Amino acid sequence: MDGTTYLSDYKPFPFEIRGVALTFALAPRATRVRARIEIAPREAGAALRLDGEELKLISAAIDGTPLTPADYRLTPTDLTIHPAALPERPFTLETEVEIAPEGNTALEGLYMSNGMYCTQCEAEGFRKITYYPDRPDVMARFDVRIEGDLPVLLSNGNPGAAGPGWAEWHDPWPKPAYLFALVAGDLRATSGRFTTASGRAVDLNIWVRPGDEDRCGFALGAVERSMAWDERVYGREYDLDVFNIVAVDDFNMGAMENKGLNIFNSKLVLASPATATDSDYERIEAVIAHEYFHNWTGNRITCRDWFQLCLKEGLTVFRDQSFTADERLGAVKRIEDVAALRGRQFREDAGPLAHPPRPDQYREINNFYTATVYEKGAEIVGMLKRLVGPEGYRAALDLYFARHDGQACTIEDWIKVFEDSSGRDLSQFKRWYTEAGTPRLRVAERFENGTYWLDFEQETPPTPGQPEKAPRHIPIAVGLLGQNGDEIMPTRVLEMTERRQSFAFEGLGARPVPSILRDFSAPVGLERATSPAEQAFLLAHDTDPFNRWEAGRGLARDTLVAMAGGAAAGADYLDAMGRLIGDAGADPAFRAACLRLPGEDEIAAEIARRGAAPDPQAIHAAREGLLAALLRAHGAALGALYEAMAVPGPYTPEAGPAGRRALRHAALAILTRAEGTARAEALFQSADNMTDEIGALNLLIGAGAAQRPLAAFRARWKDVRLVMDKWFLAQSALCPPETAAETVAALGADPAFEWKNPNRFRALLGGFAANHAGFHRADGAGYRFYADWLIRLDPVNPQTAARMSTAFETWARYDAGRQAKIRAELARIAATPGLSRDLGEMTARLLG
Repeated sequence: MDGTTYLSDYKPFPFEIRGVALTFALAPRATRVRARIEIAPREAGAALRLDGEELKLISAAIDGTPLTPADYRLTPTDLTIHPAALPERPFTLETEVEIAPEGNTALEGLYMSNGMYCTQCEAEGFRKITYYPDRPDVMARFDVRIEGDLPVLLSNGNPGAAGPGWAEWHDPWPKPAYLFALVAGDLRATSGRFTTASGRAVDLNIWVRPGDEDRCGFALGAVERSMAWDERVYGREYDLDVFNIVAVDDFNMGAMENKGLNIFNSKLVLASPATATDSDYERIEAVIAHEYFHNWTGNRITCRDWFQLCLKEGLTVFRDQSFTADERLGAVKRIEDVAALRGRQFREDAGPLAHPPRPDQYREINNFYTATVYEKGAEIVGMLKRLVGPEGYRAALDLYFARHDGQACTIEDWIKVFEDSSGRDLSQFKRWYTEAGTPRLRVAERFENGTYWLDFEQETPPTPGQPEKAPRHIPIAVGLLGQNGDEIMPTRVLEMTERRQSFAFEGLGARPVPSILRDFSAPVGLERATSPAEQAFLLAHDTDPFNRWEAGRGLARDTLVAMAGGAAAGADYLDAMGRLIGDAGADPAFRAACLRLPGEDEIAAEIARRGAAPDPQAIHAAREGLLAALLRAHGAALGALYEAMAVPGPYTPEAGPAGRRALRHAALAILTRAEGTARAEALFQSADNMTDEIGALNLLIGAGAAQRPLAAFRARWKDVRLVMDKWFLAQSALCPPETAAETVAALGADPAFEWKNPNRFRALLGGFAANHAGFHRADGAGYRFYADWLIRLDPVNPQTAARMSTAFETWARYDAGRQAKIRAELARIAATPGLSRDLGEMTARLLG
């Protein structure tokens, strides 16, 4: 058996778990966990299999009678009680186990982070705490007692009785084990109160280490805004008396939605103007909203099995994206989301790691917390909303909550509520969940006798295990512009269901300019022959903000592809950017998004799509050359823009000032790379906030003029872990590519490189992987360095090592020499003795 789990093998658990009582006697090396589980048989003659890993079994009893070794089978992965030892009626199983949180470097189950006990149980971490059916469709109420000498003892639900050295918690809502949480430590709370729409008072607490209290105010406000938004937009009230968030320094993920006790990576809680950037503030607010929204879309309604992961994650990402658009960024949020989708999910879909949002098999579920599950899952929800309309979407969600509250559900359940509420047949649409790959949407056009035709053809390339693809149901939002820039047809959603399909627009006096795939109405690649002049026209006139940005992005992408092949910078792009730079009436955040050049990896992907092997060094040189061309063409205007966008007064993270800073930094990026470093050096010296300080430092690193600023930055922030992560990230991501491998090797040997901390490891290695030309240096030094660190990390933290291995997923797009070097490193990883299941599966998939 190869350890593969198949969707087709799903069977309900043969027992009902009616209640769970846990008692923790905390000790760093020998925590005792006593479990009392109320169980009722559902199938006569079934064995009771309980998951359990890295547990020392002390005792087990049924209804007070100890079990003997003849009554059960104990393996490294489970405790199975034989049918003969089980009553045919409801019974109580009592177990006691011993675990060692201090030595748990994998950060899964119960572990310690700088003296604090904390848990991470999604997806299958609870089995490292006690013997239990660790699967999401087993839902039960939990009572927890914590015994320990730490001042703060927290778990799920509402607080119960407490005394010196102990505390009890009761969660009134049934939940799967992956939502269990426990935290114990010397913590301080920043507190508030929220009154729900029905008048209930909810106590809010952000728990942090002593000294971090002054960086919690923004997170607390984000909780309150999230709760109010969910009531207003989805009609969902919070359902406990208290909502706790705990900031943890050592955490594999961003955050976790455990019922009533959300555990967060500290970088997604702690913020002050001096230590957090505008993007940090935006991310903190979004992730707090995401985890809070899970209270209904993930907790009250969870997934039946881990194949349905995108049911809770895709829907909740869509909800947090909508929240951020409403509360902060408007149309710019859509631009950011699509850029991230293309940078992560499209890349995943195009390589050996491609998989459907709802896969049908896996070996290690931790490897499926991917952009496909999260971001593509959100896009699918957005398409459903477009197809049924805002009112139809709200009706479907109301039905979903009413029909499935307290249940563990499937994608089929989710699709059915839309069918039942709207009367539509969505069986073809379901392919978005079950097929991998990014559809390519080709479009041609005709104009005859006042009728304009758009002829579409869709094709989805083969992906691993799915060579043949059926047509998708694709919503295509289209508008039409006149030759003078006026909108002559507002947005209309076309529904494509065939492989080839044509749509006619009648009664037109002249050939229009189409605006296709408005608001990025479907996660597809659009292929349409357009001239630079038309792209510039759409950038200037399109009434859809996303497509306006898309036109400028396409113009920049085409320019950079041509320059990487030896051409000069195109006049159309330079002229279009000149008009944008001078458009004082446009939103600064939108102008900033348009001024930012596509990344080098994006250009490499486009060159590969066109059938050539990208040259990372040529792409890097093209990007630098285009910055210089922009300065030559618009240097005076950029300088004036930089001065005009200075934000007066004290720092605030609100969207308006943040947009001005974003535009100012976009202008400075061009000025610094091509004019010199004087402005960036002055900004670094005068900065009174981290956005300006690290922004200036990033530009100085890229310009090769950061030796003194880096030393000054380190001296100032050496004791602030999250800020030092930025120091490592900036250097590894932005240092000159020709010496990048040597730079990151030196940083890896720096005493401040705490490689067992996931944030620090991701800062250095993730930053280096993003240094496209440096990572892909032709001699393969970057590949060797990266593989060495994955091999070193794997025995300590296999989850993080496996997730970081995706840096190699694009190997097939490069030339034969680079391909051979990457494959050799992957083979070396795969041959490492004792390789974890996490990293072993990833390298096998990457190698094909």
